[in-house]
Amino acid sequence: MDITFADIEKAQKAIKGQIIRTPTVRATRLSLRTGVNIFLKLENLQHTASFKARGALNCLLNLDDDQKKRGVVASSAGNHAQGVAFHATRLGIPSTIVMPKGTAFNKVQRTEEFGAKVILAGANYDETQGFTPRLAEEEGFTFVHPFDDPYVIAGQGTLGVEMLEDCPELDKIVVPIGGGGLISGVATAVKHMNPDIEVIGAQAELYDAVKRHYDANTDHPTGGPTLAEGIAVKRPAERTLKIIRQFVNRIETASEEDIEDAIFNLLSSEKLVAEGAAGAGLAAILNNKNEFKGQNIGLVLCGGNIDSRLLSTLILRGMLREGRITRLRFEIDDTPGQLADISRLIGEAGANVIEVIHQRLMQAVPLKKAELDIVIEARDTDHVKDILAQLRDKGFKVNQMNEVA
Repeated sequence: MDITFADIEKAQKAIKGQIIRTPTVRATRLSLRTGVNIFLKLENLQHTASFKARGALNCLLNLDDDQKKRGVVASSAGNHAQGVAFHATRLGIPSTIVMPKGTAFNKVQRTEEFGAKVILAGANYDETQGFTPRLAEEEGFTFVHPFDDPYVIAGQGTLGVEMLEDCPELDKIVVPIGGGGLISGVATAVKHMNPDIEVIGAQAELYDAVKRHYDANTDHPTGGPTLAEGIAVKRPAERTLKIIRQFVNRIETASEEDIEDAIFNLLSSEKLVAEGAAGAGLAAILNNKNEFKGQNIGLVLCGGNIDSRLLSTLILRGMLREGRITRLRFEIDDTPGQLADISRLIGEAGANVIEVIHQRLMQAVPLKKAELDIVIEARDTDHVKDILAQLRDKGFKVNQMNEVA
């Protein structure tokens, strides 16, 4: 079944009032910093904090009565699982979600809280994906595929319609790609509404299967741990590849460092929590900001489901890279009052002391001296340089320790 704009219009009517019509907003600070007019489609505000709720709902609404009674099954470790579980429970449809055995407990718990039965099977997503259709056949469930389904693709395409309705002046739209369901729907919608608009896909370098197919590259993606776990797909569907070849202008990739920086930029500049897939999309813009300068670029901020512990570490690493948090190492005389003097000087310079590590035993300085590590929070790298200069002027031997390359 080919996906048409009429399918997306039908999906839009079907899901209206049951999903959030998320806003498309200008990323003011990022736009000023980059010279690119960036507009964000905030699907992190969607039900279950991801666009996946759209396609899942449209698929469920197109089941017949017998299928609804027997229930549905889906394989996912995150957003698709929650989208199916949330809307299935709301519609009175039994749902079973198959997740890899190593799935984080909080994701399992969140999916169960939405009313789904969770089965853990397979060591990774590919194994889980292979197990799920067999379970569907054995139990009589309808399998709701995360991207290789016409109703799912049409449902995802509704956000593309909303973007152009809200921002008809867009020159380009950047869409993260995993299996290709989202970009297939969005590209079908926006190319119908404005054939001149450029649609750009964004993938993680470690999982660039769609780009390799698009570029006729026979090599396989490397895989491995990625921040963009929501788009960590090695095997796209022929259905989505066909649509991508027809409507997508090009595909960019982003390194793990690019993705991490992009998530931090969204949080620090726009106060938006974004998951790794959305970070890949912003990274594609930032890596091409000279080309995009002065243009209106839309970005599907596809979700905000990122582990809170991971996010907290990411924030600290970002602050370290910006020089806002840094470690100063002092060689001091091991006498009373040294720490008090240093703390006073740092405070007077306008910085905060976060952590103090006073080394007496495990050190490489003379016995009558000590190593003192102080972690401080400053405004930026220039502020740190000023603080170092003031401390050295007062006679302290101090060096800045680089925590993040």
